[in-house]
Amino acid sequence: MRDRSLLGALLVSVFLVPITSCINSPSLTSITVSPSTMNFGGAGLTGQLMAIGSYTHPGHAPTTKDITNSVTWTSSASQCVTVSNTGLITTGGNVCSNILVTASAPGFHGDITGSMTVNVTQPAGGGGGGSSDVVTSLTIIPTAQTVATVGDTAQFLAIGTTAAGSTEDLTSLVTWHSSSAQIATIGANTGLATAVGAGNVTISALYTNASSGTTVSGTATFTVTAGVSEQFTALTIIPSSQSISASGQTSQLIALATSGTTGYEQDVTDSAQITWTSSAPSIATVSATGLITGVSQGNATITAELTNSGGGSVVSATSTVAVSLTSPPEPILSLTIIPSSITVLNLQATGQFLAIGTYSVAPYVRDVTNSPDTTWISSAPSVFPVSTNTGGNLGATAGIVTAYGNGSATIVAETASTDGTIQTATATFNCPEAQANPAGDPPEPAQCLPGTQAPALLSTLTVYNEGLNTTNWEVTAPSATGTPNVLHCGPGWTLNGGTGGSVCSATYPINTTVTLTAPAGAGAFGGWSYNCVATGPVTAGGPNSCTILIDGTQPNITIGAIFN
Repeated sequence: MRDRSLLGALLVSVFLVPITSCINSPSLTSITVSPSTMNFGGAGLTGQLMAIGSYTHPGHAPTTKDITNSVTWTSSASQCVTVSNTGLITTGGNVCSNILVTASAPGFHGDITGSMTVNVTQPAGGGGGGSSDVVTSLTIIPTAQTVATVGDTAQFLAIGTTAAGSTEDLTSLVTWHSSSAQIATIGANTGLATAVGAGNVTISALYTNASSGTTVSGTATFTVTAGVSEQFTALTIIPSSQSISASGQTSQLIALATSGTTGYEQDVTDSAQITWTSSAPSIATVSATGLITGVSQGNATITAELTNSGGGSVVSATSTVAVSLTSPPEPILSLTIIPSSITVLNLQATGQFLAIGTYSVAPYVRDVTNSPDTTWISSAPSVFPVSTNTGGNLGATAGIVTAYGNGSATIVAETASTDGTIQTATATFNCPEAQANPAGDPPEPAQCLPGTQAPALLSTLTVYNEGLNTTNWEVTAPSATGTPNVLHCGPGWTLNGGTGGSVCSATYPINTTVTLTAPAGAGAFGGWSYNCVATGPVTAGGPNSCTILIDGTQPNITIGAIFN
């Protein structure tokens, strides 16, 4: 009887091992073939396809992977279009429409497939080099990819569409750029992205038509779900000083860190990288989330220290708090923001928050939204600014938040009593990324799309080299907050052992004046493009500089510098 029990247990373990292994392995759930359509004007033309597999893994975020070389490729009409085992399609001598090219691979419940269409027409007469050959648009495929860890790679392709409607693989002919080298790098002429740290980056490609000199560009997103976080160069605490009562009154501090890559601020109040301390806990204490509490009369300094991941450098900031013993005749006892959360689905949509105070004397409940004693603060002022009426402007409306991008922000209201004590309250404002419908339909059209910014608030400045020098040219510019060299282009940029990209970009608020500098020794300099005004005589040996006003009339501004 004992031997039979052992045999049963052994059989269970034999069957359980492969089942458990299958459950814990990532499962292929879908295949996307890019581009979805390609058009060719003649025989013997080629185009590169890409197959991106989407995987799910219990307990982990979904990931994507380039499986172009591991799927099985087939063509529905090989006499018109053939496809190699690496996804390279070649047109035949026939005119055909809607040829289906399919990629397939085994999934958990059977084969998973994805497909695209190819159209082949007669070649246009008159020889090449005409206006029909000019590339009029550029598409990066896939439009988004996600990897799990640092060191993972993902391949992007650049597909150009000509004036004649045909498509061309321009991956090796465009200039590739990553918006943050701290998160991901990309081969300048390969389109292969490599994960460096956790976060999201914009991958961009720029193509210049040789015949006309016109340029076209395209963008995609690349997400790294795990790794070293963004590096910060400065820290600010809001507010920098305040007064509270020793009766246990509390007040919320907000910590904003400045990105070393973009120069913009990020709310790190609750980050695991930050440490809050009080110089005098017997007077005022501070929690791990920046909430201060009055204990006894006196003054204390609240310090926040943020330790960067990887390198371990530390940035810090301080705020002072004065704690008093007495309460005013009509102290505000508490403050509440209603509603506690607002979500909008349109760029530049607004949401109204109300601040409601509770007092010790009648009227006990008061609307203090527009009170001159109420200050409104947003943890992401560059993306979700909030209106305030501090100082008491007649007819001003406070508590209104506007969405200029996707994501979320903490909205803080602070109301002061006559004795200087302060009550605070917080709420959240959201403008989520667009999500695909369950049936696979496109996202809702009016939602806040990933990475978008409304031109009314921010504008992206892109700089590239129009000349022939590829060895030592260099252009730099500070961020809107004054952080130096946030924008750095060219192989001449060698600070910290790095090199600048051949195309670089940075984002600035409107009404910002930006100065671009080409330092001495950056090659023979031939001048700036028309939209950047030189600050002095242009000299071949440099240094040379120019300025441009970001006035909001263009969401994207491109400036060329000529180095020969």
